[in-house]
Amino acid sequence: MSNSRSNNGAVDVDGETYDWQLQREPQWSDDDGWKGMIVSLRQRDTQREALLEFPPPKRLLKGLQRGRLQLDDATVSRGIRAALAAGWEPMSRGKPMVFTVDAEGR
Repeated sequence: MSNSRSNNGAVDVDGETYDWQLQREPQWSDDDGWKGMIVSLRQRDTQREALLEFPPPKRLLKGLQRGRLQLDDATVSRGIRAALAAGWEPMSRGKPMVFTVDAEGR
């Protein structure tokens, strides 16, 4: 299992194992301002990836310094369930699907 310091890991959701990896930390964009982190998801032994786009942390929007990323198994699990409910089909083929979630992964 992963912890909040890890940039990747695996979680079990409803009997399936999903691998996740931090693709992008929150970053500043001159065009769009702060962008949140992106986490990639893939069900083991499947082809189609999902990308979870989180909002930028409130501390960055307020002009405060970056803090440690708070990404844990529970947040990733909620994000997986949200992506599945929104139509992600890990067994299908195609480009990665992008899902915008809240800070809790919903």
